[in-house]
Amino acid sequence: MTFVTKILVRLGILKEDLDYHFIRASMVIIYFFFGYQKWFDYEAQGLIPFFTHGPLIFWMYPVFGVKGASYFLGVSEWLFGALLFAGFWNKKLGILGALGSVATFITTITIIPFMPDGWAPSAGGFPAMVGNVAFLMKDVVLLAVSVYLLRQDVLRVSQAAKESSPAVATQLQHT
Repeated sequence: MTFVTKILVRLGILKEDLDYHFIRASMVIIYFFFGYQKWFDYEAQGLIPFFTHGPLIFWMYPVFGVKGASYFLGVSEWLFGALLFAGFWNKKLGILGALGSVATFITTITIIPFMPDGWAPSAGGFPAMVGNVAFLMKDVVLLAVSVYLLRQDVLRVSQAAKESSPAVATQLQHT
């Protein structure tokens, strides 16, 4: 095991912020592809069970319609992805992207308990997930990733503020 560890260290696995940048880039890519899908009818139709059973998004069909709700989601995903991308250079914009990302995945995770036919009766139901519930479970990890990016960006913004102004540092300590 020591040999493997030494190889990984030489390959740069401990390079400062490698994980942080890799996670940020992964989220940008995910938002690009997920947002892109929302412009096509196949995806708008595929989202119907999610919207109709989502306790935080059920209102979108009456307000925007099927296509409009899909477009709204696509624009939101591209916006959050763009803010996360901008977060490579501007941590305040990264915070906004991460907040949007956290909200996105809280919203999708809340659909899980309400999704019909999400648990396999042949396996005794819960926790034997199938179909759309299994698809949504990835969002638990994506929520954790979003929280990680939010934490990292808040830490970096607050650290930069402390370094630039002692008065701001004092104010941050009291909040």
